[in-house]
Amino acid sequence: MATPSSSTAAAAAAPASAPLPRYPELYSPGKPFTWPELQSMAGDGVLSQFHQHGYALPDAAASPQMRARAAANAVPATIRQRVVAGRMTAAWIYGCANEPDRLALLVDAKRRISSLRNTRGCTLHEVRLGPCDVVSLGGLMVSSPLRTALDIALHVEAQRALPALEALLSRPENDVRLRLLVLAIESTPRVPHKRSALEKLARLAPSFVAGGPVDVEHAVDPTDGAQDVA
Repeated sequence: MATPSSSTAAAAAAPASAPLPRYPELYSPGKPFTWPELQSMAGDGVLSQFHQHGYALPDAAASPQMRARAAANAVPATIRQRVVAGRMTAAWIYGCANEPDRLALLVDAKRRISSLRNTRGCTLHEVRLGPCDVVSLGGLMVSSPLRTALDIALHVEAQRALPALEALLSRPENDVRLRLLVLAIESTPRVPHKRSALEKLARLAPSFVAGGPVDVEHAVDPTDGAQDVA
């Protein structure tokens, strides 16, 4: 009679309900492999590069939660609960833009930010955040789709903003309506770049903005004191 191999015997001895080993969805340098090791495994087809600073299993499906986890890995743990991923970083998390070179992190104006200014690889923006402006995804706070669209319309140059806005508006799961976005910009007092934001939206939907309730000729409010801090 043939003797079963050790692996076959071990498999037969294992309980039928024993769970399969779970592997991390994302691999970042030092967690647990070094950067050269990750690159080598990607070259062998074991992993594929998921974002600038990490890899994933080849069959891992990209999702907002997974991209948020990837962004969270790039945010120092000491500040992760004090910042919100926003602007083009949030657009990337929602799958509506390419990954930006630097993380855009929002800091509520109520918080002290002096200790965050030396954060590497991140751009900090002091803003006012409401209770509906933030959602939790993959262990990271992220600006909501509507707040993301609002910030991109106001603060990102048209060349990058327009494709991201179009994607945010076209995906039902984001629940971003053009009329609601226009009203949000119009109703925000003393916000800078209001006219520029409305002009971007006019380029996306000229029939709505030009013929609707938005007056793009008189849409500028005085600039307030909010500004980028890092």
